[in-house]
Amino acid sequence: MSSAKYNLPNDWELRWSRSRNLPYFYNRTSTESRWQAPDGVDAGVILAFQKDYQIQQAQQEEAVAAAEKATTGNPRRVRATHLLVKHTESRRPSSWRESTITRTKDEALERLKGFESKIKSGEAKLEELAATESDCSSAKKAGDLGFFERGQMQPEFERASFALQVGETSSPVWTDSGVHLIQRTG
Repeated sequence: MSSAKYNLPNDWELRWSRSRNLPYFYNRTSTESRWQAPDGVDAGVILAFQKDYQIQQAQQEEAVAAAEKATTGNPRRVRATHLLVKHTESRRPSSWRESTITRTKDEALERLKGFESKIKSGEAKLEELAATESDCSSAKKAGDLGFFERGQMQPEFERASFALQVGETSSPVWTDSGVHLIQRTG
C-alpha cells in the first residue's frame, strides 16, 4: 500500500503477513521487516491500514462471488452474519456468555424473535445484536462467518444461507446448535 497514504517515510511501506495475519512495516531500501512502526510514525496508521486491507479483501471476495454467480447462476460460496441462541438441547449447551445454558427451545425461540423484532423495526442491526447477544464465538466478529462453500455448515444453515439474497435476513433457522437469524452479506 502507498507510503504517502499512511504518511510513512519514503523507503517504508506497510505489508500484510499471511502467516501471522497481521500488518508489518517493510523498508524497500534496506529490506528490513519489522512489526513496530519506524521512528516518527504514529502507530495509529496500523489500524487504518488494517481497516483498508480488510475492506480491500472483502471487495475482492465479493467480486469473485459475483463473477461466480454471473457465470453459473448459483453461487459457489456465500458470506453470512448470524445470531445464535442456544437452548438446553443444543449440541453444546454453553457459550462465551453462559457456562451452562438453561433456557428451553421455546424460550430460545422467543428470545430470537425479540431480536428479530428489533432488527425489523430498525431499532438494532443484526451485527450489533450478534456482538453482544449471540451464543456463538463469532460474536467477537459481530456474527460474521466470512465466506463459506457448500458442505462447510450444518445442512439447515447452509440451505437457508444459500437461499437468501445479499442483504436479506432469514426467519428463525433451527440447527443442532440452536436457533439462528442469518443475514447474507456476500
